[in-house]
Amino acid sequence: MSRTTTFVRALTRAGFALLAFSVAYTATAQLAYPNKPVRILVPFPPGGPADALARIIGDKVSQSLGQPFVIENKPGAGGNIGMEQGAKAPPDGYTLTLAAAGNLTIAPSLFSKLPYDPAKDYAPISMLATVPNILITAPTVPAKTLRDLITLAKARPGTLNFASPGNGSGAHLAGELFKSVAGVDIVHVPFNGVGPAMTAVLAGNVQLFFAQSSAALQYINTGKVTALGVASAKRMTAAPELPTLAEAGLPNFEVTSWYGLVAPAGTPPAIVERLNSEIVKALASPDVREKLAGLGAEPIGNSPGEFAAMQKSEAARWAKLAKEANLRAD
Repeated sequence: MSRTTTFVRALTRAGFALLAFSVAYTATAQLAYPNKPVRILVPFPPGGPADALARIIGDKVSQSLGQPFVIENKPGAGGNIGMEQGAKAPPDGYTLTLAAAGNLTIAPSLFSKLPYDPAKDYAPISMLATVPNILITAPTVPAKTLRDLITLAKARPGTLNFASPGNGSGAHLAGELFKSVAGVDIVHVPFNGVGPAMTAVLAGNVQLFFAQSSAALQYINTGKVTALGVASAKRMTAAPELPTLAEAGLPNFEVTSWYGLVAPAGTPPAIVERLNSEIVKALASPDVREKLAGLGAEPIGNSPGEFAAMQKSEAARWAKLAKEANLRAD
């Protein structure tokens, strides 16, 4: 056997050994995950449903995995700033993003340019919960039913405003669809989050808001705002007395907000599966379900594949609706 052949064989054995070491090291690192604090980026201000949901889930998963899950609020541009930061984070499982349906499925149809690609830049982990939108009016609005509101809006075109937590949000789209379906002229006023939008409605500075149930229920129950209906396919468990907007006079009107947890694209599948398992377990626990019920939220907890399929289906649905209604956010 020549020296060259011996050298090549030795080099080959060394290469295989190095590869085996690399695979073993990677597997060990993933098996030890997490071994330091994990960040959850929330693209909205504190106090809204996304923030509350992130804290509930983060606390529960932190208990089971033995590492802190730290919430970092990154508001701005209807959530697009935080979504961009989440997309560009290292794909190592230590930076996750609490993503809203609007950012993952609606935004591509409303913005000509986005600083992230919802279909390519994230690894879906699990959908967390749905949060129904409730059409509420400020205390200064005389309309007490949906039909009254439509009549008022048609009598005063361009004078009623509707709030949203930002361009491209579910509340924004709900308001635009309401304009189209009801045939009314109302003006969109975007805010930097649910909290500021709700404050404006309570003060009477903005007349309407398709508010997430988590933000609206306390004010509905105390009579500070008027609820005209729920923008979901069925009535809410937390407020069964409220009709759906379809029941109140807008057939097939449905805009339900939902939230999911995503990681940057390229995150190792073993880490994604580990997180998914812990989140699904957390969402099934009685204490978490009780806290979500207090927000008017319904837990989901599905697989990464089911989440991805839902995102794709919803994006196609909203693209069609946005085109038909000529909806744009820029």
